[in-house]
Amino acid sequence: MDKEFSEAAVNYVDKQQQPNSVVNLQFYYWFSKNGKRKIGEPPSILDSNLVEFSRFQMEKFIQTKGYLKAKIRDSIVIKKQKAELVFITDQGPLFRIRKLGDSIADPKVRALFHNTYATFSHLHPGGRFDLDSVAYNRDAFYQVMKRNGYYDFKRQFINFEYDSVFNNSVIDLHMVLDNPENKNAHPVYTINNTLITISNSNGQKTGPADTLQVDSQFTFVDYSKRFKPHTVTDYIFQKKGDIYDVDMQTITTSRLSELNVFRNVPNPTYTKTADSTNRLNSTIDIVPLRKMSDRVEGEFLFAGGRYGYNIGNTFTNRNIFKEAAILQLKFNYSVLYSTGGDAPGASGVTNQDFKIGVSLTYPRIISPFKLAKPGKYGVPHTTFASNYSLFFQRDLVTRTSFINSVTYDFAETANKLHSLTAANFEFSRGSIDPAARDTLIARNRYSYVYLIGRTTFTTGSQYTYQVNGNQLNTLSNFTYFRGLLDVGGNLLSLLSNTFNTPRDAQGQRTLFGYTFAQYAKAEIDLRLYKSLGGDKQFIFRINPGLGIPYGNSRQLIFEKNFYTGGANDIRAWLPRTLGPGQFNRGDAYGNDNTTRARLKYIDQFGEVKLVMNAEYRYKLANNFFGTILKGAVFVDAGNIWRLHPEVENPNGEFKFNRILQSSAIGIGTGLRFDLSFFVFRLDAAFKVKDPQFRGSDQWVLFKHADELFKSGTFKENYQNANGGESYNFMQLNFGIGMPF
Repeated sequence: MDKEFSEAAVNYVDKQQQPNSVVNLQFYYWFSKNGKRKIGEPPSILDSNLVEFSRFQMEKFIQTKGYLKAKIRDSIVIKKQKAELVFITDQGPLFRIRKLGDSIADPKVRALFHNTYATFSHLHPGGRFDLDSVAYNRDAFYQVMKRNGYYDFKRQFINFEYDSVFNNSVIDLHMVLDNPENKNAHPVYTINNTLITISNSNGQKTGPADTLQVDSQFTFVDYSKRFKPHTVTDYIFQKKGDIYDVDMQTITTSRLSELNVFRNVPNPTYTKTADSTNRLNSTIDIVPLRKMSDRVEGEFLFAGGRYGYNIGNTFTNRNIFKEAAILQLKFNYSVLYSTGGDAPGASGVTNQDFKIGVSLTYPRIISPFKLAKPGKYGVPHTTFASNYSLFFQRDLVTRTSFINSVTYDFAETANKLHSLTAANFEFSRGSIDPAARDTLIARNRYSYVYLIGRTTFTTGSQYTYQVNGNQLNTLSNFTYFRGLLDVGGNLLSLLSNTFNTPRDAQGQRTLFGYTFAQYAKAEIDLRLYKSLGGDKQFIFRINPGLGIPYGNSRQLIFEKNFYTGGANDIRAWLPRTLGPGQFNRGDAYGNDNTTRARLKYIDQFGEVKLVMNAEYRYKLANNFFGTILKGAVFVDAGNIWRLHPEVENPNGEFKFNRILQSSAIGIGTGLRFDLSFFVFRLDAAFKVKDPQFRGSDQWVLFKHADELFKSGTFKENYQNANGGESYNFMQLNFGIGMPF
C-alpha cells in the first residue's frame, strides 16, 4: 500500500477490533470492578463480522484515493488467545485526471467559478483522481456562492461526471452546475431589515420590553432592559443593502459571543421578503448571561519545611452602563509559613502578599480620536484598571504599590493580537524593618536597602504583540510568539530636566518630592508546537528577557526585575530561589544567618533572563475517574543574571562565555487531568544541574542520586553551609492549565 495512506487506512479498522492502549487496559483492570466503573478501556474481543466490515471500509478508502482497482484481503492469526489481524493490499494502478471540464448554465455563476477556481481547487490535470478532493471542490465552491449573495444555493446543484479509460488509468472529470428548477439563473440576495430580540437571562420573553426603531434597518426589542442598541448593532456586519455573505453571518455570531455578556447567540435567521426583490429580513434572538457572578480560587504549596496557600476572589458585573462594559473586582491573598525545619527558630508566617484591583473593560476603543471600528477578527477592548498590592516579608520589608493604567487590546487578524498600555502610572513605597536596615548597612549591602526600601514612581507605556494565541489548545503544527516592550520614566525625565527639579542625596532627580524610575524592559516568549500524531505533541520554548535602568535610575525598581523558578518556568526550583547566575547564598553570607534569612526570596533576581523548555505530551487514558488523563515529560533550563557585577550577588553577572556554566537544568514528568473546561496539573521536577556549585559538582542528580529521597553527606554539608536550609532535589507543582 502507498505509505501516504497506510496509516490513514488503519483508522478504518473498526474501533472494537483495534488493539488496546496498554495503559488504558491496565487502568481498566485496576479500577473497573465487574464493569461497574467506566475507567480505562475493556479488552477488545475478536469479531469476524467486524473484521470483514473493516476490510470493506479500508478497500473503499483506498479506491477513493485513486486506486480504483484496489483489492484488500484479510487474515487472522491466533496465538495464545490473542489475535493478529493482517490486511494485504493489491492496490493496482493509480488513476490520474486527464481532462477537467465544466457546464454551468448561469453565465454570472460561470464567471465567478472561473475567477475563483485557482484559489480553492484541489483538482488539476495530471493529478491524482481523489474523491475526497472532488468533495472538497464541491464544498469550496458552495462556500464561494454563499459569500457572494447566493443565499438559497445548495450543494445538490453541483454534480460531477466521470469518464474513465481503465486500460490507460486516466479519468476525464466534468462538473455540471444546474440552474434552479424553472429559473434561468441563480438569484442574488441583499440584506433588508433586522430584528434584534434580547430575552431575560432565563431565556423567557415575558413582561414589557424596551422597543426602539434604531434606524431604517434595525428594530431593537430588549425584555431584559439591560442593553443599549449599539452594543449589539456595532457587531452586526451585514448592513442594509449589502449582498448576503455567510462569512459575515459567522463573524456577527462570533463577535456577539465574544462580548462575554450573552449566554446564547445563535446564527441569524433569514426570511425572504414577500415581493420579488430578492431581499432578506434577518432575526437575531439573544439570551444574556446573568449580570453578576462571583468566583473563588485557591491553591496550596508545600516544600522543604515551608507551606502556604493562595486564595482569590473575582466579582464580575457584566453590563455596566448598559454597554456590555465589564466591571471586575479582584482580590488575592497569599501567605507562606515556615515550620522551622529549614531554618530553626523561624517558624510562623514568613511572607504575605495581598492584592486588590478593579478594572472596567469596554468592548470598543475609547479614544479622543475618531477611529474605524475594528472587530472583523475580534472584539477590541479598552480597559481602565487600578491595582493596589501589599508585600510583607518578616524581619525585612513591607512594600506597597499602586498602579493605574489604560490599555487597548485589538486584533490585526485572527492570529495576531496587539495590546497597548498607553498610560501607566506606578507608585511604590518600601519600609524596611529598622533592625534589618542596620544589619544590611553594617554588612555593606546598600544595594538591597536602596532596592526595597525606597519610595519611587514612574509613568510609562507597554506594548505586547502576540501571534497564534488562538492555537494553544490545538494539536496542530504552529509557532507561538509573544513579545513585550515596557518603557518608563522618559516623560518624567523631560519634565524634571525642563524645570530643573531638585536632586536627592543619591543625585537623582525628583518630582513632587519623590525620585522617579527610568528604564526599558523587553521580553520574548517563542514556542514551536509540533504534532506527532494522535494526542502526541512536542513543544520547544525559549523565553529571553532584558531590563535596563538608565537616566535617572541605577537599578530597576523591584517589581520590574526578573526571577525564575515555579510551576510555569524552571519547575525543579521554587519561585525566586534560583540564581542570579552562579550566586551561592552559602558563600555570600558565610555564618551571617540573620542577613541570609532576611533576604530570602529577595536576593535572587536579575535584569537578564533566559529560560528554555522542551516538553513531550501524550495521552494515557480516555477515561480516568471522569477525566482524560494525559502525561508529559519535560526538560527545563536557564537562569536569571545581574546585568553588571554586584557585590551583593558575587558570580551573578551575565557573561556570554559562561551561559552554559551558569545555567540550571531540571527534568521531570507530570500528569494532566483534562476536565474539558479546565486542566488540573501535577508535575514532579528534579534538579539535574545546579549552577550555585562549581565544576562537576553542579551535576547534583548524577553525583548524589543516592540522596534523592534520603539524607546524606551532601545534604548535611549543604545544610551546615546555608544556615540550616535543606536541599531538595524534587519539587512538586500543582497548577491549573498548561504550563505554556
